[in-house]
Amino acid sequence: MRANRLKTIWQSGGAVVNGWLSIGSSFSAEVMAHAGWDSLTVDLQHGPLDFSSALPMLQAISTTETVPFARVSWNEPGMIMRMLDAGCYGIICPMINTRAQAEAFVGACRYAPDGYRSFGPTRAVLYAGSDYAQHANREIVTMAMIETAEAFANLDDILSTPGLDALYVGPADLGLSMTGRPQSDHTEAPMFDAVMTIRDAARRHGIVPGIHCGSAAYAARMIAEGFQFVTIASDSRLLTVAAEQAIAIARGGASTNKAHGTGPY
Repeated sequence: MRANRLKTIWQSGGAVVNGWLSIGSSFSAEVMAHAGWDSLTVDLQHGPLDFSSALPMLQAISTTETVPFARVSWNEPGMIMRMLDAGCYGIICPMINTRAQAEAFVGACRYAPDGYRSFGPTRAVLYAGSDYAQHANREIVTMAMIETAEAFANLDDILSTPGLDALYVGPADLGLSMTGRPQSDHTEAPMFDAVMTIRDAARRHGIVPGIHCGSAAYAARMIAEGFQFVTIASDSRLLTVAAEQAIAIARGGASTNKAHGTGPY
């Protein structure tokens, strides 16, 4: 089976720089894959995508060494298993608030006896190799999103779930839940302290800490703070910012970068 490069990076103490795909286009996915990201995540939760658009995007990513991930729309076993069968090497699952939810998520990603994933790796064997079934439990990354006050209160229970590889801070929802403001790139108390508390909990449990960042500068800061999986905005956000900047330069002005709001997507 093709090795999961992300696990190799983590084992060496390195950090993964992840890209985010919300544009339903195999060509834009291919362009992003050739840009040099360590991994790319197809966003099935907030991106305007479904399985039929996600599949050719995964095929486009496969033209490179970039590792394919997906964020599913919910902790629903059917879609989790389908994206794994399509060749994803990791699943990011939103709104994991309890140990039971984390166990259900991990179980959907693992074949028996470690879980209850149904066997049928249709495209996965084309991407990963004919011995996929024997090694998938070891190579597939399970990443639970920590993005609510409830999850924050249950950190130790969630992160002690057997088979959970990583966590992913959803800063906008976490801020909304804890302070009423859906902001990203937190730098001040209490949210920055909460993000660091989540990082410390991950370290305590041997879990890889990840976070969604609105800017490259904040991603670099989070790597320096010990996060080993950082996402920089999204394809649509990067396109918006670049277009704004190009237009502003052509018109002799300065870009405000506000056409797409202040969110991470």
